[in-house]
Amino acid sequence: MKAIRQIRWGLALLPVLLACESYEMPPIIPQTGAALSSPSPGSTLVLTNEGAEEVIEFQVTSADFGMEGTVTYSIEMDLAGADFSDPVELGSSTSNIIEVVTQDINDALIAKGVLPETAAETEFRVKSSINQPLSPIYGEVVTLSITPFAAFVDYPLLYVPGDYQGWNPGNESTTLKSVNFDEVYQGYVHILPGGSGEFKVSETNEWVDGKNYGDNDGDGDLDPDGANIKVEEFGTFYMEVNLEAMTYSLSDPLYWGVIGDATEGGWDSETKMQFDSENNVLTLTTDLTTGNFKFRANENWDYNYGGADGDLTAGGADIPVTEAGNYTITLNFNNPEKVTYTLTQN
Repeated sequence: MKAIRQIRWGLALLPVLLACESYEMPPIIPQTGAALSSPSPGSTLVLTNEGAEEVIEFQVTSADFGMEGTVTYSIEMDLAGADFSDPVELGSSTSNIIEVVTQDINDALIAKGVLPETAAETEFRVKSSINQPLSPIYGEVVTLSITPFAAFVDYPLLYVPGDYQGWNPGNESTTLKSVNFDEVYQGYVHILPGGSGEFKVSETNEWVDGKNYGDNDGDGDLDPDGANIKVEEFGTFYMEVNLEAMTYSLSDPLYWGVIGDATEGGWDSETKMQFDSENNVLTLTTDLTTGNFKFRANENWDYNYGGADGDLTAGGADIPVTEAGNYTITLNFNNPEKVTYTLTQN
């Protein structure tokens, strides 16, 4: 009886096995990405300040998704050898011509650390997307040699109005900047004694419903039109906002001052700096003697800056004072990639 049952099971499975042998896989639809055709591979571009507002036309070949639909082409750029780990999207179009302003290319290169007047090997690729449930496809990488010009980088801004600066979203000094031209903004917020410690972030330079963000629960998540963000301690905070994830973070506060044998407190104690809300800098007017000084925070040498010619580096050299007198000193964190200072005799 057991053998008969096994024979019956075998006969029942036979049609299934035969069907499996004749089953044909669905055809694979070949897809072809778009490529940059102009400027041609290996071209050299020398950007100039005079031509900053000029438009450069990037021409691309057509992508083939194997089906009908509207295709959008986007130009992405990164430095050669970076494997597009942090690409910058320069522009997009549904046609085969993408217009990019020269200034935008220049800003992106400077933001990536390319020195002005220095040629840099730069890679471009075309991302093609279609209004169908298909993933984007990328074309071949093209390398161009591009020389940027010296200019102030016009980073995208996120405004930080608060009690510390008069709740003014139009103050373009009190902002965070997107140094990678993406949805992540970073910079410093100076909230010193004398106020409530409350502030918000805003996508616009005026109060617009749904475009300003607070934190209803104090959990680091941003809420549109939410409650004011509030700090309990005062000082200078490094802040990072991710508008894609709708999150923010704040560092521990640092209270900056000057220290050195040229200052009132010598090398033993800091002379505290105050906040200039209009220019978003720390400032101090004080008498200095001949000697040296540095910037230090929280009475801790882990946080000190020194340097020369207005540029500062962490742990940098002492700043000399060659003539005694009354001076105004500023400490400027407005550029999140570069800390600067001024020393002006009154």
